Amino acid sequence: MKKLFVILALSTTLFSCKKDNDKEKVFKGPVEQFQMGKAWTWYQEDSNGKPLAMGVSIDDAAMKGLDRNGGTGHMHENNIVLKLHPKAQTVFNHVGLGWNPQGHEPEPIYGKPHFDFHFYMTTPQEVAAIPPYEVDSTKFKNWPAAAYFPATYINPGGGVPQMGAHWIDVTSPELSGALFTQTFIYGSYDGKVTFYEPMITEQFILNNPSFERAIPQPAKVQKTGYYPTKMKIITTNGIVNIIIDGFVLRQAS
Repeated sequence: MKKLFVILALSTTLFSCKKDNDKEKVFKGPVEQFQMGKAWTWYQEDSNGKPLAMGVSIDDAAMKGLDRNGGTGHMHENNIVLKLHPKAQTVFNHVGLGWNPQGHEPEPIYGKPHFDFHFYMTTPQEVAAIPPYEVDSTKFKNWPAAAYFPATYINPGGGVPQMGAHWIDVTSPELSGALFTQTFIYGSYDGKVTFYEPMITEQFILNNPSFERAIPQPAKVQKTGYYPTKMKIITTNGIVNIIIDGFVLRQAS
């Protein structure tokens, strides 16, 4: 609970870099233009330098000024790169924040206005170099072993340029006829797990200023480092925070 209060307070003060008592620290990444407002990342560590939480913050101007135009599909013109503070000590390299005003395929399921929060383990340059699936599908089809994904995850086929292959949770309610609200996706490319992705509708964020869920865990990881076990939505004073936390140190195997 203490950590939650720290996050709420810091979102009000634009995440000052240090608490007065120096027990827990929050480091803010570069602020970027997003829609009609701003967005940024932040990283919180404990007194021993171990990760507590990291997240993406979107201000009120951005949430109220979202572009409603455009067709369906992953709209790369509405995607931005959010860098992490150099102090961030996790497996993640940067965040790709995307807004899909008409959703994307498959439209009967995911055709609702929603955000994609790609927490990438690869660099922006590596992500930008991923071609369309139709141009070269070879590395999309080079899947990591099943143990590197949660047991309930499958690859539905295909892939997205400048993102990769997406792996979905077959137990997610929208795949059984429920209305899509939020889900958690894994991504891969060329034999590696490359991103974790909370995918959340605009309406769900607006209706749920406080939300928490578990992140499904794989049996193994490819890279030694700190991995999140929980995802949260915390909105306060008009700032939306999409948070991953509950970090645990895992060894590559």
